[in-house]
Amino acid sequence: MSPMKTILAATAATLFALPAMAEGEIVIEDAYARASGPNAMAGAAFFQIMNQGEEDDRLIAAKSDVAKRVELHTHKESAEGVMQMMEVEDGFPVGAGSMHALERGGDHVMFMGLNQPFEDGSTINVTLVFEKAGEMTVEIPVDLTRNPMGGGMQKGKMDHGKMGGGQKKQGSTQTN
Repeated sequence: MSPMKTILAATAATLFALPAMAEGEIVIEDAYARASGPNAMAGAAFFQIMNQGEEDDRLIAAKSDVAKRVELHTHKESAEGVMQMMEVEDGFPVGAGSMHALERGGDHVMFMGLNQPFEDGSTINVTLVFEKAGEMTVEIPVDLTRNPMGGGMQKGKMDHGKMGGGQKKQGSTQTN
């Protein structure tokens, strides 16, 4: 093969490989969803977002048909020691080569107005929307028995009165 054909073949192979690499830059690990009980009207999903790419990204939304509303949420402790849940309208940043954990007592995906109860062992489909990577649909197992990962909710009482209050919080990015 001539040097020019070799260069063209290598360039074509590289161009065709790029979309597959781009699709694999965001990886979701250790995902699970839960609700507090069989008659709960709300539930949540928790997981780790791994950004294996070379560019920062941000989880900006989540969508699912399991609930009337799906939002990105976090918890914040008030001066009185009460944990308050609030929507994070600007999403969760995930730096290049780093991880952002969504865990109980911290950042999470919130499902409000469940269309049916979460059943232990079933799965739910959730579409995660990233600023740069676009949409990614993940199948998340429901695990009603899993112990809390962060323990943040154990510090005080939970105040659900702030849900959907429009308050914002910048998420923190953790490196591997």
